[in-house]
Amino acid sequence: MKRKLVAVAAAAAVMLTACSTSPPALLKADGVQRASVERCAYADELALLRASTRKLGAALLADGGQDGNGNVISSPGSLLIALAMLRAGASGGTATEMDRALGLPAENRDESLNALLASLEEFDGDPASVDEKNPPRKPVMHTANGLFVDQGVPTGEGYLDILARHYGTGVYPVDFRDEGVTKPAIDAWVDRNTGGRIKKAPAQYDPENTFSLLNAVYFASAWNVPFDPADTSDLPFTTPDGQQVSVPTMATVQDVAYAHGAGWQAVEVPYAEGFVMRLVLPDSGTPGPGAQGLADAAVALGAAVPTTMQIYLPRWDQKSSFDLRKVFAALGLQEMLQTESDFNAIQQGMVIKQAAQAANITMAEKGTVAAAVTQINAEAVSGVAQLLKVIRFDRPFQYEIVHVESGLPLFMGTVADPRSP
Repeated sequence: MKRKLVAVAAAAAVMLTACSTSPPALLKADGVQRASVERCAYADELALLRASTRKLGAALLADGGQDGNGNVISSPGSLLIALAMLRAGASGGTATEMDRALGLPAENRDESLNALLASLEEFDGDPASVDEKNPPRKPVMHTANGLFVDQGVPTGEGYLDILARHYGTGVYPVDFRDEGVTKPAIDAWVDRNTGGRIKKAPAQYDPENTFSLLNAVYFASAWNVPFDPADTSDLPFTTPDGQQVSVPTMATVQDVAYAHGAGWQAVEVPYAEGFVMRLVLPDSGTPGPGAQGLADAAVALGAAVPTTMQIYLPRWDQKSSFDLRKVFAALGLQEMLQTESDFNAIQQGMVIKQAAQAANITMAEKGTVAAAVTQINAEAVSGVAQLLKVIRFDRPFQYEIVHVESGLPLFMGTVADPRSP
């Protein structure tokens, strides 16, 4: 069927202007007017969004990614935002299923996501400006939402209006059949919004697609108290199979939040401003506490008083990729994956075809740099004093990077072997 040329507009305030055609043209949404919201007005909804993010994080950690080496770096925060944008165009049984499976707010869903994104914008910056060998004292927390739609398929103006008003989503009309132009354009969006840490879109390109929704998250920050490289040395680390290996391990003494529970102990190491890394260490000889341990640690650390700790923490530089269709199925989102009618508000007969996430992290003495991209594609068809507490992360452990103001875990991961990427 010959595709009809239609105009795509997010709202009257959105004007689409073409960039140069060489390199491949990107269309940019200019003048998008985001609705102004106050975070304090959506406290109950934000609590539900935090719980939803943890549920997504648990599913990502359980899936383990496609590398299969035990190490996992994921962004449940990115996945939450991408799914919320998809939910904005869902109806019928799929909408009900998504709300139930994800625990999304019954009311003010898009407004509360807007408030969450607004709370992160204090730290927005250009990833390309970051010297990753010297992460900034002022954290860079960049999020971006992009939607590539086929210029020959009608896309619901009401849907695009929601994305413009509450998500600040850039809309890019393209010709998916022209892979030589459109694939490089999507990859360029990913590369730009992750500071080059992720070069290509994570989902497989399909020229039959008519819809590609993306969220990118980039984080870079120095520690509040850097680890001294002179204190880094090779120390033992026990891998999941019981093998003891030697890995570069940082050391520091700091006053940090410390907590312990059944089978685990945890610390919260602050970045220079606005963010913390929570680290959860299982007791020796016990399995990792999993995502529930991270959730329990978050509650316990929130009530903890600062404790002087000696911390031994390996460096790691790792990446993961996920086939999100498997994750969605595990979450019970079967109807979302199969419906041919419940996304009609976006495009008539739209069916989810691919969904993927790519994420990576570099953790070292000066700070942390991490990035993630979530993509959903669719097709329209019809030496310290003994009084010091000591914690040694010398066996598999879990971690998350948390935005303090919102409490949202933006990144979540497992370190099974610091030597492996």
